[in-house]
Amino acid sequence: MASLFTISPSTPSSSILKTHFPFFKTKPSFRRLKKRSFFVNAVLTTEIDPNVPQTVHRFWEWLKDEGMVSGKTPVKPGVVPEGLGLVATRDIGRNEVVLEVPRKFWINPDAVATSEIGSICSGLKPWISVALFLLREKFKGEESKWKYYIDVFPEGTNSTIYWSEEELLEIQGTQLLSTTLGVKEYVQNEFRRVEEEVILPNKKLFPFPLTMDDFFWAFGILRSRAFSRLRNQNLVVIPFADLINHSSKVTTEDHAHEVRGPAGLFSWDYLFQLRSPLSLKAGEQVFIQYDLNKSNADMALDYGFIESNPDRDAFTLTLEISESDEFFADKLDIAEVNGFGETAYFDIKYGQSLPTGLLQYLRLVALGGTDAFLLESIFRNSVWGFLELPVSRANEELICKVVRNACKSALSGYHTTIEGDEKLKEKGNLSPRLEMAIGIRTGEKKVLQQIDDVFKDRESELDTLEYYQERRLKDLGLVGEQGDIIFWEPK
Repeated sequence: MASLFTISPSTPSSSILKTHFPFFKTKPSFRRLKKRSFFVNAVLTTEIDPNVPQTVHRFWEWLKDEGMVSGKTPVKPGVVPEGLGLVATRDIGRNEVVLEVPRKFWINPDAVATSEIGSICSGLKPWISVALFLLREKFKGEESKWKYYIDVFPEGTNSTIYWSEEELLEIQGTQLLSTTLGVKEYVQNEFRRVEEEVILPNKKLFPFPLTMDDFFWAFGILRSRAFSRLRNQNLVVIPFADLINHSSKVTTEDHAHEVRGPAGLFSWDYLFQLRSPLSLKAGEQVFIQYDLNKSNADMALDYGFIESNPDRDAFTLTLEISESDEFFADKLDIAEVNGFGETAYFDIKYGQSLPTGLLQYLRLVALGGTDAFLLESIFRNSVWGFLELPVSRANEELICKVVRNACKSALSGYHTTIEGDEKLKEKGNLSPRLEMAIGIRTGEKKVLQQIDDVFKDRESELDTLEYYQERRLKDLGLVGEQGDIIFWEPK
């Protein structure tokens, strides 16, 4: 029989990128901003920490000039442990509005559609069209109405897509490494295609050289700064709002909203509204929660940081119904009826129970021999319920054996041990990327060990578990209180 499952990244890199984004049907209209020069004077430096980069000072003045910042704005940029963030200028109550940005300042597929490159980007994936828009505005320099915003973008992050080959060796054996390499390959392929089909044939619109590194820069900006989960937006970059940092102290995601409100002296429009999820004192940093469901590997790939919270440690088991299985069609039919497919991905988090459906899918994949009668059409509507409990000793023993072997195989792929990683962390003085690498590989190994322990305990209970045939006999009243089979003599 073919291997029950393989252990690999949870999804193919192309689906990780969520390349299909819904967006507004109504396109916003943009006006050309007046060019102006900004000078950082004494008044300005009293408003913002003088240690903040001059580009941020100029950006702040631009925000004020465009009406997004006023004397009533309760936050301002500041130097924080994360680098740059938003700090409270006065006490802020929980759920109080801290900023609002009119739709005309959102950078999204609508903004691209109304721009000079809108016509040539109409058939592209939304993220690619926005990436090209950012790159074009960046290269336009002084001619871009977005100059003061783009000037505050970082040159990169600590996302694993920017790591060197030497740095990537530190996550050898991890699912994060294979996911990172898959994403990099995907972005490279997309760049080559868009370069050939869009950039080179439109030299007038792209009169500057665009490199693979440039494309990766734009991709990283979108991964780390774009907002999602808005009512009508899944890919939108918001000036001012994207200065806000993440904190594990924030345990809700209900902070960003689309609201109707005044967008000018005599106009109303959609506004991006951000509320503080925490009560703050003046001088404290404003935080939000980027995503409660992301694992540390997701955080490392998207944002370039991880949390020390073990709840973020996860490992994905990939289970597959082999096409060589003689019961492939029946098993696939049962899986699909119950919301799964030929391949199923189960994210297992540290300290949490096994995901719903994992044991059922495992038992389904392992069904064979004398247990194969459960695959008959007569059981089609009830078999998934039967699989919630052990089917037979042979079936349960097989899934334990395969899972444990897979865990051991995965653990052997790491070049360090959990104990060795813990000692490295105790020594301290680690670079941010090495600290991330240690956190990721330690977390994955702990989850793998946890999975192995679960199925090891299950192996030890095989002789005490109740299997399908016993349950069936009990339902028919053919098993006594002591588990003995009852026979009736004919009269």
